[in-house]
Amino acid sequence: MPKNINVLFLAAEAEPFVKVGGLGDVASALPRALRNLPADVRGDSVLDVRLVLPHHGVVKADARPLAMFPLEREGRDVMVQVSETTLGGMPVYLLSGGPITSVGSVYSSNPAIDAEKYSFFSLAALELPRVLNWNVDVIHAHDWHTALAVYAMLLKRWTGATNGVASVLTLHNLPYMGADVTDILASYNLPVAQTDLPDWAHALPLPLGIFSADAVVAVSPTYAEEILTPEFGCGLEDFIHRRREVLHGIINGIDARAFDPATDPAIPHQFTAENPAIREKNKTALQEKLNLPVDPVTPMIAMVGRMDVQKGVDLALNVLEKITDIPWQFVLLGTGDPALEEAARKLQMEYPGRVRAELRFDGALARHIYAAADMLLMPSRYEPCGLAQMIAMRYGCLPIVHATGGLKDTVTDEVGFVFKSATPRSLRTALVKALSVYPDRGHWRALQQTAMRKDFSWAKPAREYFELYQTLLDKKES
Repeated sequence: MPKNINVLFLAAEAEPFVKVGGLGDVASALPRALRNLPADVRGDSVLDVRLVLPHHGVVKADARPLAMFPLEREGRDVMVQVSETTLGGMPVYLLSGGPITSVGSVYSSNPAIDAEKYSFFSLAALELPRVLNWNVDVIHAHDWHTALAVYAMLLKRWTGATNGVASVLTLHNLPYMGADVTDILASYNLPVAQTDLPDWAHALPLPLGIFSADAVVAVSPTYAEEILTPEFGCGLEDFIHRRREVLHGIINGIDARAFDPATDPAIPHQFTAENPAIREKNKTALQEKLNLPVDPVTPMIAMVGRMDVQKGVDLALNVLEKITDIPWQFVLLGTGDPALEEAARKLQMEYPGRVRAELRFDGALARHIYAAADMLLMPSRYEPCGLAQMIAMRYGCLPIVHATGGLKDTVTDEVGFVFKSATPRSLRTALVKALSVYPDRGHWRALQQTAMRKDFSWAKPAREYFELYQTLLDKKES
């Protein structure tokens, strides 16, 4: 008889309902990839994967009311409203209630408000399978926002209520741990357990999730190793070392059908690895669109994403300002740190014929940039996984990356340019090397074609998560 494996995904965001960052891509694509695993991978197992999200005020969904249930807080019932919709045939549940509806945005600027909101969501989501009369086998939480579901599940397991259910917590960005939830947990009649966490971390959602989970997954193998070190462990490295037997590294993927230069409607000229010459038309179109000099020979360098010191934006701006003896154009798309935005504006003013700083979020323009630029700068000081470098390679844009986290795991010299330390000198050396290789058009095109043929789909990560689920459930049965 086939074995059913029922998995409930918990996340703060998921495209197309709501997306702020890379988590929105992962929480949308990974559960669907799991549901679509071929029979030769899953064998006789039947995977029923479902997704649950907070019903943020900005969520875009045609959802139908499904159920209501109470969540006791301070001796009174707070009602949880459940709505249901679908995504590619996958059930998606949207949970609402006072702490969620009182905040319109996905994330606020007030850590205490977000702690209240996501604590409520996490505890309500843990009750959802019971309300649905659906026997869940795996609770799969993502980042600090849903980590308390894993912690509360462990507390319930101590009472025998969740025996046989496995828990997985995926770490997308360790430094974001959430705010102190001591009082919030007490209001739901849940204790702060005695743990070997550092004192400062004993009541933060993400550390509590790491303490509780049957498996902790970092979003790349290298990041899984990095968080064991003082440089990247954020003060938790010793604690994570003690839990090393449950730590795994699984690289994220990208939706290969959505990010396909052969069919992408967001780019003016579709192309494939077999006809890369067509790609050059996208560069011309982008130069015209951004009022840059139209020149197919001048290399175009790009950055796409959040403007943050973590992303090394300051390194990129500093280095470009000093490379004046080699022709280049630079296109930056993103928003974030006001100081970095101002530095980007200043660089554009200094080099109006070379630099365009588009300080906004624009998904369609991002895709056009990937399909037009010759190189993508990602000098991140740390990067748990990174999606931009994989998307860029899919579109024939060669990445220049710092060898950290998922960048180290996905970019090699055969498809890009890798430098070992996040310093202006190392970045400059890598960038100058890329600019020196670029004029050899035959070699550059071969690098592009190799990059475009790389498989960064969700097929392999989904298989690794499935195998992890199986291992955890087998342990529960033994």
